[in-house]
Amino acid sequence: MTERRAVLLAATTLGIAVGVFGIAFGVGVVSAGGTVLQAVVMSLLVFTGASQFSAVSVAATGGSLAAALGGALLLAARNAVYGLSMSRVITGRLLTRLAAAHLTIDESTAMALAQPDRDRQRTAFWTTGVAVLVCWNLGTLIGALVGTAVDPLTWGLDAAFPAGFVAMVAPHLRHRRGLLAGALGGAVCLALVPYTPVGVPILAASAAILFGLPGPNPSLDGEEK
Repeated sequence: MTERRAVLLAATTLGIAVGVFGIAFGVGVVSAGGTVLQAVVMSLLVFTGASQFSAVSVAATGGSLAAALGGALLLAARNAVYGLSMSRVITGRLLTRLAAAHLTIDESTAMALAQPDRDRQRTAFWTTGVAVLVCWNLGTLIGALVGTAVDPLTWGLDAAFPAGFVAMVAPHLRHRRGLLAGALGGAVCLALVPYTPVGVPILAASAAILFGLPGPNPSLDGEEK
């Protein structure tokens, strides 16, 4: 019971932390010209922060729909890998597995795989997934409502998207593969900005995440800077 309580507490704490980014996302959507409804629906149905930030950022700067969706899909591709790992943990009826697929994100997968046995893995997965889902969507709603009540430029809320990206990327730069992917993505983006339409540099740069995936070279994995 104590271990389950610890998992529940960790999941709740993580959910609240993610909710803060949800507020930044909601503010950013409204400051980019979106509506409260659009922000809330996107968070509810897409439910993957990096992809949401990417898609709205590209759209807000005049990028094409293809560029916005392309970058978002590349960033979301990692969830398919998570799904393969969690398929051995989450079993049951089709509806159960569909619900689990929607909750398969960085946080729920990491919390589940950190547990020593299948029972606690399932508990960690569901509690973390639900906590993050609720807090992310609540944060999005709060941020979108706040964004409609104030002038984003006056309060500097137009910086919400860049700040959110930096906060999400920073932990990955502790590892060599993450640092390599970040440096390569930044270089590609900077090289293409003067020559390609808005959104294309981000779409091309997002392909650098392939260099951040675990590979056969152990010297690049698991080493913190």
